[in-house]
Amino acid sequence: MPFLFKLYRCTGIMKLEFHRKRLTCILCYKTHFLFLLMLVFVRIDGLSAQWMISGMVKDLQTEAPLSFANVYFKGTATGTRTNEKGYFELRLAKLPADSLSASLLGYTAVMKRIDRDKKVLVIDFELGRGVNMKQFVVNAGVNPALIILRKVIREKPVHNIRSLGDYSCNIYNKIELDIANFKKESIAGNRWLKPFAFLLNNIDSTSEDKPFLPVFLSETYSSFYRQRSSAKQKEVISAHHTSGINTNAVQEYLGGMYQQVNVYDNYIILFGKQFVSPVHDNGPFFYNYKLLDTQYILGKRYFRIEFTPKRPAELVFNGEMWVHDTSFAISRISLLAGKEANINFINRLSVVQEFTQQTGTVWFLSKDKMIADISPPGKKMPHLIGRRSLWYDSVFLNNPAIAGVVAGQAQDAVVETVLRQGGHVQQHWDSLRMDTLRKHERMLYTMMDTLKTIPLFRTYTNTVKFLATGKKEYGPLEIGPVYRMFSMNQLEGKRLRVDLATTSAFSQYLRFKGHLAYGINDEAFKGHISALWLLSRSPRSYLQATYLHELDNGVIQDKGKEEVGTDNIFIMLLRKPGIRQKFLLRDEKRLEYYKEWNSGFSVQFKGAQLHYYPFAPLPVIDIMKDGKQDAILSDAVSGSIKLQYAPGEHFVQGKFDRVLIGSKYPALTMEYETGVAGKGQYGRTFHKLSASITKKHLPLGMWGKLDFNVYAGKIWGTLPYYLLAVHPGNEIYYYNDHGFNMMNRFEFISDQYAGFSLEHNLGGGLFNYIPLIKKLKLRQFWNAKSVIGSLSAGNKMLNFNRGYMFRTLEQAPYVEVGTGVDNIFKFFRVDLVWRLTPPPLTQGSGKAFGLFGSFRLDF
Repeated sequence: MPFLFKLYRCTGIMKLEFHRKRLTCILCYKTHFLFLLMLVFVRIDGLSAQWMISGMVKDLQTEAPLSFANVYFKGTATGTRTNEKGYFELRLAKLPADSLSASLLGYTAVMKRIDRDKKVLVIDFELGRGVNMKQFVVNAGVNPALIILRKVIREKPVHNIRSLGDYSCNIYNKIELDIANFKKESIAGNRWLKPFAFLLNNIDSTSEDKPFLPVFLSETYSSFYRQRSSAKQKEVISAHHTSGINTNAVQEYLGGMYQQVNVYDNYIILFGKQFVSPVHDNGPFFYNYKLLDTQYILGKRYFRIEFTPKRPAELVFNGEMWVHDTSFAISRISLLAGKEANINFINRLSVVQEFTQQTGTVWFLSKDKMIADISPPGKKMPHLIGRRSLWYDSVFLNNPAIAGVVAGQAQDAVVETVLRQGGHVQQHWDSLRMDTLRKHERMLYTMMDTLKTIPLFRTYTNTVKFLATGKKEYGPLEIGPVYRMFSMNQLEGKRLRVDLATTSAFSQYLRFKGHLAYGINDEAFKGHISALWLLSRSPRSYLQATYLHELDNGVIQDKGKEEVGTDNIFIMLLRKPGIRQKFLLRDEKRLEYYKEWNSGFSVQFKGAQLHYYPFAPLPVIDIMKDGKQDAILSDAVSGSIKLQYAPGEHFVQGKFDRVLIGSKYPALTMEYETGVAGKGQYGRTFHKLSASITKKHLPLGMWGKLDFNVYAGKIWGTLPYYLLAVHPGNEIYYYNDHGFNMMNRFEFISDQYAGFSLEHNLGGGLFNYIPLIKKLKLRQFWNAKSVIGSLSAGNKMLNFNRGYMFRTLEQAPYVEVGTGVDNIFKFFRVDLVWRLTPPPLTQGSGKAFGLFGSFRLDF
């Protein structure tokens, strides 16, 4: 309710009500002259004020300003209300009490002590939500919030930003990273951290018991363009300022063009999860709604509507929205992911958006703020708070110049950096910023310059990197990963290995990389060396030469898709019993060129010279002879071209490598290879053609997400088994996403084949509805994999009856299905897999059911 000031006089009662900076006076038994006279006295009393108290009232979780919150001295009639920006100010001749309180319907009131010795005080309040919407029940058709919601949903096509014509705007993007959940004494009293004691000067806090240390700040100023007809958009960065620890991955993940939030969409994707929007077309199925208030802001009336989830374990939000009463556009919305939502490592995830009316029907985003509190397991562990704030101005609707800006642009979304020359940009950041930096943000630039000069800081940084990756840098050289240094297998026995690579300190564009391994039992050295020349990082282009002399134990033959490499000390503990390991010694010289375009199209040319030497129980070279000419086909020379179309892919770019974050569209791949197997007059020409369609994380709304891969291929020529399609099996109890887990390696071979794999992740699924179990945040999934193939008569004659029982898939396709439980203790997954067809040849060669485990790291 509005806060009321009551003034009592002998001739009647006068009630003054302040409503959005507007004074409403209800006067009983008095003339207008007396009312004006009282206003004069009030004004004189304000001018003689000795105390001035001001501040902000914000939402504790989202940090959004709370409009029209009550700020008052409890037990008195003295107080005020915050304005539409959450700001309040009190001027007082005397303090009526020692404590000041703030409250708002739907929130828990907060009280703070006042220091009477200070005449000018700045007091900020953070209010946490305190109303349990489960107690709020209305009959269908009566709840006024639902009436308003239906009109908001009806007008979604009008207000959705995708419905606008061509437009442009300027964007100021600020990303901040802070370390929280620590005590100041942990730095000041720790001898290992004592050299960093100067950081205490930069610790900021809105409350003394919750300090945080800013460690990274990035500012970007850009111009943004969007063309409606082609749905193309372009961002041109003209100024960029960064200070702090290098965190490319976080910048990419919190960046403006990737984590976009459109509240008018039915689903909002954050950190790879699909949250249900509070204005979903079927919003009342997911949310409870309540009309809390009606307010006037700058002469316009707005409805304040609160929403809470009906089933908190689902991916839904708590929050509120302000709706314009005429256009039914959202002017402000606050979204807070619930603590019960099935998402990992996120203590707090919030989004606040504000919209400004540009024309009668067009409301454009003016401010967009996202906060992600990412924490490792353990309540006492420090955690990372990422804040990304965007401000928009200079909005130009129906801009005729946009067609020229995006002309010739092949990709849907392009980010281009055109930094202004000289020092002009740095000297005028104050004019570019659409928001002023806070005190700790201004200090961060100086703090990080000091921090980087401390040798111990570099030591600690390298130690953390070593523990995370197993790699250690020594100037231009990198050693590791260390977990590959020792392993065991059935051929080599104990295996020793060392990996070396050059770093960016050696060259920004040239990298040498290799490893050397030695087997104790076979007394043989293996290894590889490669040279990568990075011609362009974006779009990516490189030239690479490789020499390899190594055991092909599945990682090479299956194109690097084995989930756990065999160079691992624990791998022998995971092997299925009674199944011998299969090895090929592979000697390869390879030269490849890769070129990518902004359209998402890429091409790879590759030339290779190969030599194979199989080990028992596989058919060995001496018996792998062409029956007609008695030629040994252990050598091959080939050339290939690989074409891929993968529009809209997003990557985290490292110094030389990059990691795919995701894409909205499937990736289409086609590869053609031709070559000669054998030497001289006994050489046999062969051709290979393959194609695939792959999509990961296809959103299915409330039904989760789907991964699928559909593929096919054909090989022309009579070839030994190691040059045919060897369908990837799995002989360990660690689940392999890319292989057939109930199939042995080298069990089936084909020269023409087609197959698919799909996995449907349902999120919490049924677990969300089971009391107690739902608190564990377990996840459900099911999957299916199948392949069918055949083998020509010539290839059967060459490869069969050579002392090893190869099989074909001509009689029945291979099919396996599975289900299981994911997100066990946030890291582990258990798969139950059934092999449906064909059955194993013998009881000792395999089983029809298997139990597998794996380690997963996912939000």
